[in-house]
Amino acid sequence: SRGLGDVYKRQRSVTLSGHPTSISVEKEFWDVLKSIARERQQTISSLISHLDREREGNLSSAIRLFVLREIQEKKENSFRN
Repeated sequence: SRGLGDVYKRQRSVTLSGHPTSISVEKEFWDVLKSIARERQQTISSLISHLDREREGNLSSAIRLFVLREIQEKKENSFRN
């Protein structure tokens, strides 16, 4: 198991509304975000574009909160089934 000291952020480049944008997000969040995009049959850019339009505040924080909420929702749904 990795400790918190091993967590790192990495700059990711995406294009939003035709403009290159840099996002700094931890690998773990990025990996889950990619999985969510795959499950929804979306590109990572289209999912991030949606989050960008809906967000209040920082895009990197919006991505982390989105991933957290998705995980929480899946967990709640697994308890119901």
